[in-house]
Amino acid sequence: MTTTTPQTSEVPRGNLAGFKKYFKQDFISGLLVFLIALPLCLGISIASGYPPIAGIFTAIVGSVVATLISNSELTIKGPAAGLIVIAIGCIESFGGDGMAGGWSANDVDAYRAALAVGVAAAVLQVAFGFFRAGILGEFFPISAVHGMLAAIGVIIIAKQIPVALGVTASGDPVTMLREIPHYLASANPAIATIGGTSILIMFLWPMIGKKFKLAKVFPSPMIVLLVAVPMGMFFDLMHEHSYVLQNHQYQLGENYLVAMPDRVFGMFDQITTPDFSALQQPKAWSWVFMFFVIGSLESLLSAKAIDLIDPWRRKTNMDRDIVAVGCGNLCAAMVGGMPMISEIVRSKANIDNGARTRFADFWHGMFLLSCVAMIPMVLHRIPMAALAAMLIYTGFRLAHPSEFMNVWRIGREQLAIFTVTMVAVLATDLLIGIAIGIATKVVIHLANGVPLRSLFKPEIEVADDDGQTIRIVAYKSAVFSNWIPIRRQIEQLGLVERKNVDFDLSETKFVDHSVMDKLHEVSDDFSQQGLVFRVIGLDEHQPLTNHEHAARRKGLCTLRRITIMTAPENESMLVNQCIQLGATGYTTTPCRGVGKHLLEQTPVQAIPQVRIEVIMIQTACNEMLDFLRREVQPHHRLTFVVENVQVARENAFVANGDPSKTLVKASAV
Repeated sequence: MTTTTPQTSEVPRGNLAGFKKYFKQDFISGLLVFLIALPLCLGISIASGYPPIAGIFTAIVGSVVATLISNSELTIKGPAAGLIVIAIGCIESFGGDGMAGGWSANDVDAYRAALAVGVAAAVLQVAFGFFRAGILGEFFPISAVHGMLAAIGVIIIAKQIPVALGVTASGDPVTMLREIPHYLASANPAIATIGGTSILIMFLWPMIGKKFKLAKVFPSPMIVLLVAVPMGMFFDLMHEHSYVLQNHQYQLGENYLVAMPDRVFGMFDQITTPDFSALQQPKAWSWVFMFFVIGSLESLLSAKAIDLIDPWRRKTNMDRDIVAVGCGNLCAAMVGGMPMISEIVRSKANIDNGARTRFADFWHGMFLLSCVAMIPMVLHRIPMAALAAMLIYTGFRLAHPSEFMNVWRIGREQLAIFTVTMVAVLATDLLIGIAIGIATKVVIHLANGVPLRSLFKPEIEVADDDGQTIRIVAYKSAVFSNWIPIRRQIEQLGLVERKNVDFDLSETKFVDHSVMDKLHEVSDDFSQQGLVFRVIGLDEHQPLTNHEHAARRKGLCTLRRITIMTAPENESMLVNQCIQLGATGYTTTPCRGVGKHLLEQTPVQAIPQVRIEVIMIQTACNEMLDFLRREVQPHHRLTFVVENVQVARENAFVANGDPSKTLVKASAV
């Protein structure tokens, strides 16, 4: 998605002046984001094995703490679906099952242990940011991260389908996926009706919004609540009772509704403190590390994604933002909240709603606080099946089939990394899964000729420096595992010292997809500072696919050579057609010869001919062959042959450059 910069020279800032000046825009956006955040915070918290109100606590704390510390103007801090898998895993490892079997003493103990884990992970996040380690988020290969997120989406779907159907279920994700037919057969019809209706709304409402602009004003989660709450009242879920359908008896009651305080300001009775004795158990620290790594990574990726679509192109200090998230997590865990990140869906909605500064995040938190403090009895009427439907939709978006196609277009090796990571996460856990994905990428790099020595330690040097522009040369490889020191060198010599940079990759054997993608980010960073960043030296590198971010390997490229024999009077027509199709050159040679029809004559006499040779890319060659068969052969005698040839520079045979092969261009000053 591209975002057009507003026609104003003033860049909104989240300071006291900005608070006053942009109060209206931020207040309205905060209100609209609150309508999305309320059901999602409840649903994510329940799916994570925490009390429903824990997600609200997290969003409220994040809206205050992050607003004060972070300089990220448009991100919304709060609980995210991407952390559900870790959170529920942590709860279950300490003996709890969340709301699955009612809120028992074991669940309380597991919840308090998870809060202690959250505090420890938050301390690591704060230290992570203070030591300027935010750039470590650059290490993880893009395809492995997307594979991890797709696996999280599948797990969320598997875990929430039983909730949407009113069925109690447990087990690992693969087992639960296999059991879906059983869940459908044993579903509680009343609850399944609420869940099924809610799922349909989540999937169909965005389509309605494309046709009717008014529908866009109302987010689909809010429409789900407006439909599901009356359905819950119709089925009288507030009271325990049973009903019979087709000779089967089914139970209904408050256990299918969100558990909330039963009085105004009852939320303060729900404040829970961590049980730090849990940290004495070795297993606690594996969850600390998982919350720390995956939470930090997701938050960094989300903040970077929002920076790219910020209408004013403001840049977040990632170290400062991770400190803000860590402080928010520390405070939230101390009062009973679950972990938070910079959440991408609510942040995107924040931009679409016209937010100007970080105070939109603050107002969304204040609306949540007012709602849960003043009307918790109303929130209690929300069916959990409706919240499960929202999470099923979120999981589907994470594991959408288009994700597979997008990765396939970048390269088959990227699809392999994506798929291996996804399967490994489903079969093991998040950390092991992404480690397997990274290992897969390393093996592929070695197979593509990346020297082992340069895999983690780049070889770069400054070749030229005229005071305004500096040329940095990379040797052997530029890949995800050695990218961090490369980026730091570029930023230090370019952005810090205020110089333009030419990044020369002519001496590398391989440049991977992650680096190609990040080079475009660097180009944007330079452009925002009024500097120029150019990537040069990739003329002899062949992209593995036509995608602009595809990996590039140095070596010969296969093109097609067409040789045409015809009468001299056809030369001009054929040459002009070749040029129109993108040929950058051709060769014509006058000659004499005979064809099959002339060999039958006596005596055989050679006639004047012209031999035309042209080298073209595959698509242009196919178009030329189609032209010869359709337009020329019916009217003129000619013969033609096609053969593969190896060339060093593919772009030398593409007129004006092929858009699909475009590299990082110079940024506009």
